[in-house]
Amino acid sequence: MDIAELSERLEKLSVRYGEELGFERDPDWFLLKLQEEMGELTQAYLQHTGRARAKGQSADQIRATFHQEFADVFCQLLLLARQHDVALPREIEHKWLAREV
Repeated sequence: MDIAELSERLEKLSVRYGEELGFERDPDWFLLKLQEEMGELTQAYLQHTGRARAKGQSADQIRATFHQEFADVFCQLLLLARQHDVALPREIEHKWLAREV
């Protein structure tokens, strides 16, 4: 699966999510939702590294949640980039991969 295809699929899911919950996905929402997901990743990281309460979860559950939060952050980042017409593959090539030796 390439990034463009994934972005398109995520957009459809996100539109439906907004419609079902009755809110507008305005430009602020995309950034604020990414921030929310970063907060959840941070919380999961703290649990995963033993610096936050387990809240009754097993080590395997904590690890699984930690891993899943990466997906949430990545997907929200793709949606934010899409909202602002950022061609991520091109920008990654320019910013990161152009420095390969």
